[in-house]
Amino acid sequence: MRKYDDLIRELIRLPSETEWVEFKHSNDNPDEIGEYISALSNSATYVDRDSAYVVWGIDNETHDIVGTTFDYKNKKVGNEELENWLRRSLSNNANFSFHGVEVDNKALVLLIIYRATHRTVRFKNVDYIRVGSYKKPLKSVQSIEARLWGKLQFANFESSHAKEGLDSQDILGFLDYQAYFHLTGIPMPIELEGIMHYLQEDKLIIKQDNALYAISNLGAVLFAKKLKSFDSISRKRVRVIQYSGTNRVNSIDEAFGSRGYASSFEKLLLYIQRRLPTSETIENGIRKNVSAYPEIAVREVVANALIHQDMSITGAGPTIEIFSNRIEVTNPGAPIVDYMRFIDNPPRSRNESLASFMRRIGICEERGSGWDKIAWSCEVARLPAPKIDIYDEHTKITLYSYVPFTNISQEEKMWACYTHACLKYVEGEQLTNSSLRNRFGVSESNKSAISRLIKAAMDKGLIKLFNPAEAAPRYKCYVPIWA
Repeated sequence: MRKYDDLIRELIRLPSETEWVEFKHSNDNPDEIGEYISALSNSATYVDRDSAYVVWGIDNETHDIVGTTFDYKNKKVGNEELENWLRRSLSNNANFSFHGVEVDNKALVLLIIYRATHRTVRFKNVDYIRVGSYKKPLKSVQSIEARLWGKLQFANFESSHAKEGLDSQDILGFLDYQAYFHLTGIPMPIELEGIMHYLQEDKLIIKQDNALYAISNLGAVLFAKKLKSFDSISRKRVRVIQYSGTNRVNSIDEAFGSRGYASSFEKLLLYIQRRLPTSETIENGIRKNVSAYPEIAVREVVANALIHQDMSITGAGPTIEIFSNRIEVTNPGAPIVDYMRFIDNPPRSRNESLASFMRRIGICEERGSGWDKIAWSCEVARLPAPKIDIYDEHTKITLYSYVPFTNISQEEKMWACYTHACLKYVEGEQLTNSSLRNRFGVSESNKSAISRLIKAAMDKGLIKLFNPAEAAPRYKCYVPIWA
C-alpha cells in the first residue's frame, strides 16, 4: 500500500536506528523478533511515540533498500505459524501487525509495533527495552525502568493513534461520521471542514504536524466502519454465541460484530434480544411476548463489558453467550474497583473517554446507577442475583432466567441476600426478613427459611446486624458488612 511505501521512505531518512526503529536484512530468528517487539513497544512508550517499527530489507548501515527473503506468512516455529507463536509467547498486551510491502520493485516486510499501555510488554516473561540501537532486558537498566513505569501509568490507549497520515476523505471512508452526528444530536455540517472540526473536538481524530489526520483508538472503537481496518482494535469485535442447551456442546448461532461500538450498539442489542427466550402474557386484552431477562439489565451488562474491558489485552474482545437458562457476558480484564462495591461506589474505568462518550449518547446509564439498575431489575423480576466472576485476565457477568426459590443454590441465595442488602442501603433502608421474603417471592410460611438464610449470610461475612442485638427478631434489620 502507498501509505506504507511513504512510511518506509520516511524511516530510512533517519540518520541512524533509534529507540523506535530497527532495520534488518533477512534475519528471521523468532526469539529475536519477540524480543524486539517487547523492546520497541516499551521504548515507544518511553519516548512518547504511538508506535515503533522493524523493517526487513533495509541495509542497517546505509539504509539502502536491498529487499528481503523473510516470508512472515509462511515462517513457522515448529509446526506453528510465526505470528501465532509470537502472540502466545508475548504478554497479552502486545499489539503488532506484519505487512508485506514492495518498494522500488523490492520485497520488504514492515512490522508495526504499538506502544505499551498500563504495563510493560514481555516476551517469555522478560520485558526488554531499547537503549539507542541496543536491545536489553529492562531490569538491567534501572534508571530507565523507573521512568518507564511512571509513563505507563499515564499511557492512554484511547488517545493513541489507530491510523495515521490520513486526509479528510480517508477519515470519511474509515469512520461512520453520519452515525456520530445522529447519536450526538449535532446537526451535520454541509462543509467537510465542519465535520472535521467536530470529530477533532471529541478527540475521535487528531490533526498531525504534517497537516494530515490520525484516527484515535477512541474514534476507531466507537465509529469504525470496519473494526478489522484498524490493527490496534481488530480483535475487539463483539462475539455472540447461542447454544441449544445449558452447556457449550451444541452452538446454534454465532456472529461477530464488525462496526464500532457506538454505531452498532442498538443493532447488537436487537440481535441479542431476538435470541432470548420469551413468554406470552396478556395485558388489558393484548397478547405480549415478554423476555426472560429485564431489558435494562441486558443493556447495562453488555454496555459495561464494552466500556470497562482492558483494551491492552489485544487478543480478545467481549463475548456474549446465550444459554437456555442464562446469559454470560465476558470481557477482557479484571475490574479496577472491588466487585463487592459495584452497587454503591461510583464506577471507575480504564477507558474514561469511552465511558463518558457512551453515557453522553445514552448507551448506558449515568455514572453510578448502572449496576443499581441491573441488580434492581433482577430483584423486581424475582430472578437470581447477577453473578460476578473475576479471573486473572477477564470478568464474567451471568444473568439467570427465573428459578424457583427452592431450586436456587445456597451460595446464590446468600449472594442475592447480600445484593438485596446493598440495594436497600443505597435507598437509606435496611434488609429485613419481610423484605427478603418479598425479594424472593416466598410466603410468610417460609419465614424460618429466610431467617436461616440471613444467618448464613452473616456467618459468611456478607451482612451484619444494623440495630441492637437485643431487638426482637421481627424488628431486626441488616446492612452490608462494609456499611
